[in-house]
Amino acid sequence: MDVYKIPIEYAFIVFPFIAFILTIPFLIHQYRKFGSIPMLKSFCFYSMILYLICAYFLVMLPLPSFEKVAAMTGPTYQLVPFQFIKDIMATVSFEIKNITDLIEILKHSTMYTIIFNIVLTLPFGIYLRYIFKKKWYHTIIYTFLLSLFFELTQLSGLYGIYSRPYRLFDVDDLMINTLGGLIGHIITPLVTIFIPSIDKLDEKSYKKGTRVTLIRRGVSLVIDILFIIVFTILAKILFYGTGLSDYSLLFILTLYYVLIPPFVSGKTLGKKVIRLKLSSKEEKTKWYQILIRNIILAFFILFPYSWINLLPIDKFVKLIIWIVIITFQIINVIYYIYTVIGNKQHAFLYEKITNTKNSSTIEYEGNEQRNEKNEEKNVVNNCNNK
Repeated sequence: MDVYKIPIEYAFIVFPFIAFILTIPFLIHQYRKFGSIPMLKSFCFYSMILYLICAYFLVMLPLPSFEKVAAMTGPTYQLVPFQFIKDIMATVSFEIKNITDLIEILKHSTMYTIIFNIVLTLPFGIYLRYIFKKKWYHTIIYTFLLSLFFELTQLSGLYGIYSRPYRLFDVDDLMINTLGGLIGHIITPLVTIFIPSIDKLDEKSYKKGTRVTLIRRGVSLVIDILFIIVFTILAKILFYGTGLSDYSLLFILTLYYVLIPPFVSGKTLGKKVIRLKLSSKEEKTKWYQILIRNIILAFFILFPYSWINLLPIDKFVKLIIWIVIITFQIINVIYYIYTVIGNKQHAFLYEKITNTKNSSTIEYEGNEQRNEKNEEKNVVNNCNNK
């Protein structure tokens, strides 16, 4: 059992790091397309990542020593289809007269390998059909490619790390893995009978996408900060050797958060990606509302050091300014908590001061409306083709 237990343990150790790397791209895709992420869809995504890591480690681990691999003299590949049947027939009689004969066949080590290879890719077929809505022939192709990736990784000696392959490239594994994916595709309706379809989850996502959550805003903010870091580095390179280099961050913040947003409905690059905009809580949004809001956000909440450290003033005065700003930030957070508990508006203090809020640019449409639009597009396309 250790031959299976150890790879799975390693997979669970590696999973948090891989999940962390993939989280931002996943959130960006989901928020941009749907505006929200149901819990079940997140579970499906992360469980699929965990499954793929487990499958990879089960195929590759445990790793032998370099000396042991160098001493190997056996074949590195097996290209004869259905060789596993010959292997079983060589040691087990296929004359099944009673249940004992059948059990002996099932207990053969080659049968364990067959069952393992089927189970290995069976979840992959389920994920392909349930999450990605792939047809059976798509499942065959993608499962074959996944299996081929595993086999080529083995044939390459783990991408050249080893002097030769430490496991056999077997054409039978390709066929059996592909069969496992197809079986997974076939049994998907039975496995997912008690959970909503991916279409229903998408519908739920669209419906919730008209609302703006704190996580969605947080993803937008992370994207903005990444852009600001990149632009600041470029500005420092551009201003290198001049007195303007120290003002790079202040220059980028002024351009990014103050000068441009008032002319584009308050949309920064982060908001554009996540499909958010700024709007007034009561009437048409004024440009100066966005201007004041972003000045407070950029220079008093996110990056106050961008200008405080540049001031030619006494350290004690700087300390007083920092105390005032930190106090404001604390009050800002307390106010947000108050609005969540009190009236569930989810508003920060700087939004209250400027009477602004984040709004979603996603407009919810039911399946019927989307189907009607798709039919109209098809009619237009058909007319154009004629």
